[in-house]
Amino acid sequence: MTETEFLECAETALRSIESAIDAVDSDIEVTRAGNVMTLELPDGSKVVVNSQAPMQQIWMAARSGAHHYAWDGSAWRDTRDGAELFAALSRVLSALGGAPVVLTSGSAR
Repeated sequence: MTETEFLECAETALRSIESAIDAVDSDIEVTRAGNVMTLELPDGSKVVVNSQAPMQQIWMAARSGAHHYAWDGSAWRDTRDGAELFAALSRVLSALGGAPVVLTSGSAR
């Protein structure tokens, strides 16, 4: 994938995360500065999602740890365990917030 293709793909994924958060009934605050998105839960917990152009990955960092996701042609997959980005983000936000949060990718590319 070229750098331009990656940047377009990553931007679509970040916008899809914003839309998915807005679509669920939650009190998660989304702030964004360039390619860095911060999701803040009511208790002050934060999850940071950002694109890493040199690595062609999307990174997610939370209290539970950091994960790197690479595009496999159909989804953003964790480079260690193959988990899909939106499913993993749903699990992290649910665990932090104490209530189920289910995000769907829509068209995350």
